[in-house]
Amino acid sequence: MKRSVFALLTWVVFSATAVAETFEEGVHYQRLPVSVETRDESKVEVVEVFSYACIHCKNFDPTLEAWRVEQPDDVDFHRMPAIFDPTWATFGQAYYTADVLGVGEAVHKPIFRAVHEQGIDLRDPARMAALFQEVGGVEPEEFLRVFNSFSVRSRVQQADAHGRAYRVSGVPALVIDGTYRVDGRMAGSNARMLQVVDFLVAQRRAEKGLQATRTQASGETLQADRGVE
Repeated sequence: MKRSVFALLTWVVFSATAVAETFEEGVHYQRLPVSVETRDESKVEVVEVFSYACIHCKNFDPTLEAWRVEQPDDVDFHRMPAIFDPTWATFGQAYYTADVLGVGEAVHKPIFRAVHEQGIDLRDPARMAALFQEVGGVEPEEFLRVFNSFSVRSRVQQADAHGRAYRVSGVPALVIDGTYRVDGRMAGSNARMLQVVDFLVAQRRAEKGLQATRTQASGETLQADRGVE
């Protein structure tokens, strides 16, 4: 709980100056040579390219999550696994298996903890299946059926193709609306990436003529503070 509060406070501190700061293309972020189609043209898409094998992704995750929950409805955030080698492809299979089984939220942090804190070798599908059963209530047979399915393997191949199109060479990286890519090296730090993302989201929002709104749990729609004049 304390860690989540710290991540939220970190995000607030970083985002407070984002709207007042201008970032430079080619310095703080890169424009992709060819834009990549997004899944919803009516929104501004933000994709985190990550891997459960990456300790930097694990450390960045609480700050990113605090940012994510504060986004208005016109920001379409989702994750995509990086597929740099067979080990990372295995973690990509696990990510999409969790998505198919509807246990993505339940297993996301436990996978990070198992790999980086507990030292469990989750490259072994049987061990990954045991974790899914423990924290997601998924029977091992069902896990393995989905994990080895054609549809999951196809999604891993698609992620690999998207990663190449995004020109991602390291993670975590963030891709904004299929047009821009930013990573910690360009931004200055992983947390600072989110300032650059806010800057680019506001820019794309203006180009699309969108007005940022956020829907509360009660169903009310609020105008967001960032990106709206």
